[in-house]
Amino acid sequence: MSVAQVAKAQIIEQYQLFAGDTGSSPVQIALLTARIRHLTEHLKSHRHDFHTAYGLKKLVSQRKKLMKYFKGRELSAYQQLLKALELRDIK
Repeated sequence: MSVAQVAKAQIIEQYQLFAGDTGSSPVQIALLTARIRHLTEHLKSHRHDFHTAYGLKKLVSQRKKLMKYFKGRELSAYQQLLKALELRDIK
C-alpha cells in the first residue's frame, strides 16, 4: 500500500459508523477534508496552479453539500464531527 492508501484507510477506520463502512457522510466529509488540506498546502507553494485551484473549489463545494445534508440528519453527530476535524459550522 502507498502512503496515501494507508492514510485513507486510517481515516475510514476512525470515522466509520460500522465495520466496512466507507460511504457514510462522516467518512466522506473526513476524506474530503484530508484532500482539501493536502491541496491547500500544495497551492501555498504553487500559486499559479490554476487547475488544482479549480479542483479544490469543487471539493470544498462537495464537502459543503455533504455537511449540509449531515447537519439536517444528525445534528449532535455533526457537531462532534466538526470538533474532531476542526472545521467551522456551515451557514
